[in-house]
Amino acid sequence: MASDQDGTPTLFESQVRPILKAHCFPCHGEGKKLKGGLDLRLKHQMVQGGKSGTALVAGNPADSLIIKRVRSQEMPPGKRKLTAEETAILEQWIKEGAATARPEPKDLPLGFSISPVEAEHWAFQAIRSAELPTVKATNLVRNPIDQFLLSKLEAKGLSFGPEADRVTLIRRASFDLLGLPPTPKDVDDFLNDKAPDAYEKLIDRLLASAHHGERWGRHWLDVAGYADSEGYSGDDPVRKTAYKYRDYVIRSLNADKPWNQFITEQLAGDEMVRPPYEELPPEELDKLIATGFLRMAADGTGSPAVDQKAASNQHVADTLQIVGSSLLGLTIHCAQCHNHRYDPIPQLDYYRIRAIFEPALDVKNWRKPAAREIALFKEVDRQKADEIEKKAAKIDQERLKKQEAYIEQTLQKELAKLPEEMHEPLRTARNTPPPKRTPEQQKLLQAHPSVNVSAGSLYLYDSKAAADLKTYADKANKLRATKPMPDFIRALTEIPGKVPTTHLFERGDHEQPMEAVTPAGLMIFEPLGVSKIPLQTDKLPTTGRRFALAQSLTSGRHPLPARVIVNRIWLNHFGKGIVGTPADFGLLGEGPTHPELLDWLASDFMGGGWKMKRIHKLIMTSTSYRQDSKRRPDLEKVDPENRLLGRMSMHRLEAEAVRDAILAVSGKLNAKAFGPPVPVTHDEVGQVVVGNDIRNPGDGTPTGPVGPLAGEEFRRSVYIQVRRSLPLAVLESFDGPTMTPNCDIRHTSTVAPQALMMLNSRFIHEQAAFFAERVRKEAGNEPRAQVMHAWKLAYGVAPLDQELERAVVFLAKQTELFQMQKQAPNQPEPALRALTNLGQALLSANRFLYVD
Repeated sequence: MASDQDGTPTLFESQVRPILKAHCFPCHGEGKKLKGGLDLRLKHQMVQGGKSGTALVAGNPADSLIIKRVRSQEMPPGKRKLTAEETAILEQWIKEGAATARPEPKDLPLGFSISPVEAEHWAFQAIRSAELPTVKATNLVRNPIDQFLLSKLEAKGLSFGPEADRVTLIRRASFDLLGLPPTPKDVDDFLNDKAPDAYEKLIDRLLASAHHGERWGRHWLDVAGYADSEGYSGDDPVRKTAYKYRDYVIRSLNADKPWNQFITEQLAGDEMVRPPYEELPPEELDKLIATGFLRMAADGTGSPAVDQKAASNQHVADTLQIVGSSLLGLTIHCAQCHNHRYDPIPQLDYYRIRAIFEPALDVKNWRKPAAREIALFKEVDRQKADEIEKKAAKIDQERLKKQEAYIEQTLQKELAKLPEEMHEPLRTARNTPPPKRTPEQQKLLQAHPSVNVSAGSLYLYDSKAAADLKTYADKANKLRATKPMPDFIRALTEIPGKVPTTHLFERGDHEQPMEAVTPAGLMIFEPLGVSKIPLQTDKLPTTGRRFALAQSLTSGRHPLPARVIVNRIWLNHFGKGIVGTPADFGLLGEGPTHPELLDWLASDFMGGGWKMKRIHKLIMTSTSYRQDSKRRPDLEKVDPENRLLGRMSMHRLEAEAVRDAILAVSGKLNAKAFGPPVPVTHDEVGQVVVGNDIRNPGDGTPTGPVGPLAGEEFRRSVYIQVRRSLPLAVLESFDGPTMTPNCDIRHTSTVAPQALMMLNSRFIHEQAAFFAERVRKEAGNEPRAQVMHAWKLAYGVAPLDQELERAVVFLAKQTELFQMQKQAPNQPEPALRALTNLGQALLSANRFLYVD
């Protein structure tokens, strides 16, 4: 309660109204009818009261009807009641005299309305490039980011921490931009570069790496809800072509595609190109592939056992949630069943946004996943396929002709073994279709089965003839295998001329459609001129609604997309966003710690052509980013959570970076990019691993050990199949993303299964063995040299003297221990087993798993 803590009075607009809006407004002001004649949206209306009399007695909570009803749990109805804290705020406000921040209007029209406090919320204001603040320690300022951060630190009597050492900086930068550790050569090159711009050149080199798109593509795939399976139902069908969207994202980020273009292509790429799609050049085809963004939500409609109406409507709802959280940073899905309880988003807004997408996601004329696939078959390839098929069919005819001759020849031989008077009756019976055979004919054939010569049984009579015919199945099959095959794209498209009418659903129930609605953006942004969406855009075969939405979001006037994007960039560099709730910029989300910096970054981002790599370099070359992570007593006392960024925050590697770093250090990382995902399956003990499916189709039990995939199993984690029902164990242990329907923020846990994974996992054991083999190959057999090299591979730095000595002693003791044990067949010799143990210890240490 504000007045108890700092003397500030509790105010209706900022503290009480949000509580009433969440719990009471649906019945008392925003609904179609005013329950009990009581409107709770204005203080004076509460005093006026309803059918039961006044609801508010200023200064006297005990006599206020609203408190009595809340305390008795009579109101609000249903299971969702006010919390003890909310009730206390309401009582304190009444006790203090029920103050308002400003004069109230005489009344409000029944239904949804936006209060001044809601309209003034920071995230709903236009982006303005703030003036750069002045600071005392100008020598610490490398770019404007430092000025914004340092000004707040200095206001608290604080400053930046010292700069991190070069090994820490290159390791931090490599993981941030590539998701991989620097090699010993990378570290040595950086340490030996004495040029004043050595660090800037390092950042440029990392940004130019093909691995950059893999790292930052994974961040976007989280919020896009990327998955290689449909989910929704237990069978979880595989999406065979979803990977093309993943590859599109990686290519786009490597090319530093402007984000206004990147957003537009994902929302409306199909409205930017024209059929025939087969003739589109790659850069135009990418626009169609980009709409896979709108096909990432779980779609159970391909499974016949599910309720098709429920599944299709859920897919639409999940798609809108993905769009809202990724591009707007708002929980628009909370307005599906009723007006948003906290943000100024009426239920009407939700269905207006739905109307933008329904021409492509038409639940009345639903297209199942397979029906939405777009086949790409160029005319020249179709003609070639037809020519090959004609040649193969000719071979088939030759085979059939020869087959008939062989069968007749064999039949003659079999008939020759029988009396001549039986030849004609048997031939007649054999040539008569089975349903038309007389009982005598059936009996005759049963008595002489040898005359039942057929294409399927010929090999039993004449193996040479069967082999000769096989050369013709084989020749035709080989020829058909050369036919060009159509390619398929998982995309979102509209059917020209089919435009459904969108209806608002009563309480979000698709079985209860109410009034029709037209497409539009959010009402709160109407003053900024970014909410209008036309029913139909001229000169387009589609409605153009999604393209209009994309143009609105990237116009430079919309207050959210640029803020949301730069906040996510900041989050993935510093571990926490300027706004700590990256998918909720609304009234219930966290406010920005540095609002002026957020707006300056958003403005600079748009002004710089919506290019992300510029922002990366700006952030990473700042003094703020280059600080060490050491805690300081003065900083801890004032800012224990490090929200002012007076130092760098240490953070654990994400799940994919843990696995990829292990592969990189072991020397097994396969850098192959793009293409179909590497499959996952259960191994013989039930753990999900990389490998082809070895499960029994009947009961799902493993049929044996998982075999190798010719090096494919060592590819980066972004290329591993994302099967909703089969999360890869090593990723799941380290908080890999769960797509429900997307992952708008990664959470980091520290739990026992992580330690058990690093201790017992077959993957870790195998990689530790590869690590040991690499160390021995590159450093030789001398233990001290092995330890030095292992340390540099794992940590980027040589061990301290004490660490070196302890590791050498460990190797000697482990080698001696293994020498005393009986050697199993095919087991490595003792010294290599000891080196494997050391490698596993290095890969399992916090020093490997965390970045300073």
